[in-house]
Amino acid sequence: MKSQLRELLATALDTLRRDGAVPADLATPDFVVERTRSREHGDYAANLAMLLAKPARARPRDLAEKLVAALPASPSIARVEVAGPGFINVHLAPEAWHAEIRRIHAAGDAYGRSTLGGSQRVGIEFVSANPTGPLHVGHGRAAAIGDSLARLLAAAGWDVVREFYYNDAGAQINNLALSVQARARGLDPDDPSWPADGYRGEYIKEVARAFLARETAHADGRDVVASGDVDDLDAIRRFAVAVLRHEQTEDLAAFGVGFDVYYLESSLYTDGRVEKTVQELVAAGHTYEEGGALWLKSTDFGDDKDRVMRKSDGSYTYFVPDVAYHQTKWERGYVRAITELGADHHGSLARVRAGLQALDIGIPKGWPEYVLHQMVTVMRGGEEVKLSKRAGSYVTLRDLIDEAGRDATRYFLIARKADSQLTFDIDLARSQSNDNPVYYIQYAHARVCSVLRQADERGIALDVAAGLSRLDRLTTAEEQALMIELSRYPELVESAAQALEPHLIAGWLRELANAFHTWYHAGQFLVDDADVRNARIALALATRQVIRNGLDLLGVSAPERM
Repeated sequence: MKSQLRELLATALDTLRRDGAVPADLATPDFVVERTRSREHGDYAANLAMLLAKPARARPRDLAEKLVAALPASPSIARVEVAGPGFINVHLAPEAWHAEIRRIHAAGDAYGRSTLGGSQRVGIEFVSANPTGPLHVGHGRAAAIGDSLARLLAAAGWDVVREFYYNDAGAQINNLALSVQARARGLDPDDPSWPADGYRGEYIKEVARAFLARETAHADGRDVVASGDVDDLDAIRRFAVAVLRHEQTEDLAAFGVGFDVYYLESSLYTDGRVEKTVQELVAAGHTYEEGGALWLKSTDFGDDKDRVMRKSDGSYTYFVPDVAYHQTKWERGYVRAITELGADHHGSLARVRAGLQALDIGIPKGWPEYVLHQMVTVMRGGEEVKLSKRAGSYVTLRDLIDEAGRDATRYFLIARKADSQLTFDIDLARSQSNDNPVYYIQYAHARVCSVLRQADERGIALDVAAGLSRLDRLTTAEEQALMIELSRYPELVESAAQALEPHLIAGWLRELANAFHTWYHAGQFLVDDADVRNARIALALATRQVIRNGLDLLGVSAPERM
């Protein structure tokens, strides 16, 4: 509807140009058509006249009145008013909402999707957990947000690539190997000779047992066979990484999350990418030597101070491989690169962007984009849950899935804006009540399915096509409120995709479910009047479709029975 109104207003402006009411060369500004806060002021408001006033050298209210007079007639518009200093307020006719219901039926699963992205490639990196232990709740939030972002952007017409980046070498992986080796030698975490920075969870004992049993671990398309030799730390490292990578993949699959690309940090070194990136930065003239170290002039690109790239001992600081990695994304054709990270990574963002800018290879400012999520607090019985029996020091993603189910876990982890701290109430997530938002939304979908089954059981013939032709029989306040709510969906998908905020979909779905349940309790669907019955079924089916489409963007199922 917003697009249609923009076209009508642009046509009205063309008319004013032809009639000489405004200068013929007056450009069309980038005006906004948006929903009003109160329907007393119409359904939509446009600021076109206010933006035109200065270049046209006219009062905005006078221009608004001329635009209204020149608006082409439309069956979707009941009346148009000029308000305040020059806003154009549009009151829609019932036909506008009826047309949207017909569009929902015609588009089906594609309703709400668009071509805004123009099939351009966007890479979304998320989770990216090092394989040192089970995925924790923070990783779960990253998975829910990242996967929903990928779904949203795909719905907005982008060519989406999901990417998982992890370190299979370095200090943390070495600590993992030492921990498994200690367990394999019969030590426990309380032993004085336990590695100082070793991992203490029960899962280390499981990996050690599998290594001694010479089991095979399958991860990332390859098999790693355990040698059972407790003195071979490299063999232990390779096996432990494979076991935990396999477990991560299994947990993410249980969460409904998959990836197109798995990228190893170690490959940046073995392929010479890190050294190549450093050489290119030196050649671009954005580095200098001081105190035996190589520095990046990151202050030239917005950072608060210059950063060491290569330390005096010859090793690279941790942000350098990040620059090299993101350079590969640019070379792989990512018009946009979006990285979902925990908020504790905030400090590294400016230096990575500075490094990419300093390469002077055309990477735009602000590339890559970042979405940062805050911590998750898990509650049960009114008390915080901090420990997992298996992981020891934290609650795992698998714990949540096992206790609350995949749907509730995904919904709850995405229900609030990413940069807001989140409390996950296990008791609420498990409850089958209207207080549980995911249950409330899914129940609306299941209720429509139940009505269809009732009609079949009672031998009542339903004619959806006839109902779509008699939507004028939908006259109650509850029906109008529901149709208006449904019409918001395409706009919401667009705005959520542009803002990278999938929580907007989660919150709105609850509003849609509320509008449906309110209508459901206000009257009967399977009434004797065939025209009314069919029109109500057509509206109910449109609601079911949009709920299903919206839940799919969150990776949540739409059950037919509850």
